[in-house]
Amino acid sequence: MSELREASDARRGVLFVVSAPSGAGKTTLVRSALERLPDLELSVSFTTRRPRVGEVDGRDYFFVEEGEFVRRLAAGEFVEWASVFDHSYATPRAPLDAAIAAGHDVLLDVDIQGARSIKAAYPRDAVGVFVVPPSLDELEVRLRARGTDGEEQVRRRLERARLELQALAEPGIYDYRVVNRERARAGEDLRSIILAERCRNDRAR
Repeated sequence: MSELREASDARRGVLFVVSAPSGAGKTTLVRSALERLPDLELSVSFTTRRPRVGEVDGRDYFFVEEGEFVRRLAAGEFVEWASVFDHSYATPRAPLDAAIAAGHDVLLDVDIQGARSIKAAYPRDAVGVFVVPPSLDELEVRLRARGTDGEEQVRRRLERARLELQALAEPGIYDYRVVNRERARAGEDLRSIILAERCRNDRAR
């Protein structure tokens, strides 16, 4: 019986790559999944932007100066990186490799460019999930309700969202789409995806 238990538990870790247009509610859904699934780890990205209110260094992001970011990039420490709205973001490679080898699941909160890179680097181990708003009109309402951006920034984010939604039709990136009409339902959809992927037979080592 113990041999059967060991065989059933021996699997590679899964990278759950979650993306969304700004304002679609991705961050809230990601936090909910982490709270409800305690054996799920968060990949903490590096960024050159300043912390927002309530964000903690090492928990939400590693906040670094541009010089350190460039040094790490040149050293090959990042599996992907991007410049978004005048700031740089990157995903460190070493924690992902370690998690996969140890059979630990990781949730990554990245943009579309990052999702492309991660899926290319880990074709066997990465699962793409795209969170979308019910409509662009609803997205505009949410962006304005945040109160963090001026009119020009809101328009830039909406235009970017129109382009990003086209990624759903791009093959090989997003395996699932979660429509965030209502937060609790969308959260259940994301958790269901994670639980189902963990049970796939081809996840065995």
